[in-house]
Amino acid sequence: MLIAKAEPGPGAPSAGRSERLEGWTRAISAPRHYLAEPRENRRVRDLLADELRSFGYEVSLTDSCDNVVALPAGGAAPTLVGAHYDSVPGTPGADDNASAVAVLLESARELAGAAPVGFVAFNREEEGLLGSREFAEHLPRNLPARPQQVHVLEMLGYCSREEGSQASPLPFKLPGMPTTGDFLGLLADHRSRRLLDQVVRCGRGLPGGPKVVGLKALFGAHRCLPNLERSDHAPFWAQGVPALMWTDTAEFRNANYHLPSDTPDTLDYGFMASISELLLKVLGVPVG
Repeated sequence: MLIAKAEPGPGAPSAGRSERLEGWTRAISAPRHYLAEPRENRRVRDLLADELRSFGYEVSLTDSCDNVVALPAGGAAPTLVGAHYDSVPGTPGADDNASAVAVLLESARELAGAAPVGFVAFNREEEGLLGSREFAEHLPRNLPARPQQVHVLEMLGYCSREEGSQASPLPFKLPGMPTTGDFLGLLADHRSRRLLDQVVRCGRGLPGGPKVVGLKALFGAHRCLPNLERSDHAPFWAQGVPALMWTDTAEFRNANYHLPSDTPDTLDYGFMASISELLLKVLGVPVG
């Protein structure tokens, strides 16, 4: 297990970006479990499809789980950005995972026509990763070509600057792990370790970017640590596709995790905007 870090440069993310992220988060945040709240689940599915089409993407629903796939004109997408749009039953799921879907939409808006990047909003993550498992296991059916890298966004809205607000997702103390929950966490396996290094390099000195802490689970270490396989990156790892998870670390920072109190008013939209700035730089779009 290795840790890599990046500190941002001085500056602040765009105020307009923060406002758009908040608007999308509020629009998505309602109980929307695939089985327990099917009407809301379909409403959010259609909202995402409509927004992505409005940006100019070719949008389709794939597999039996209603994954929303948006590809640039022509379909070439060696890079994918993904986030799940369902929630656990009875919870608005603002951090989990409307926050990440909002960052996905902001990235899609900025990248439309500018880069060969595709976007996937996965469904049924809260049912054992059903949507991403089905998608990753049938890549040739779902995409014109196998992706070279996947960025999975998982809970990106909660930030605390109080000492002691960050717990470790590992059952042992790892030197260099912060105890203040004000950073973006990245998680890589052996195949995606260079992708993590690229993101950390992009984050160093980035004006308006987030603090970054990356964890590399090398040589199959993640198989012994279930907390490291709990999101939609795991099915891509299983298929040998380099995939990186971006996260605020979920319940290891956010006490509202999987509760009715996971509402839009608990989130930090400036923090989300800073993550968007970093993601755009990683994907090759100038920011600022």
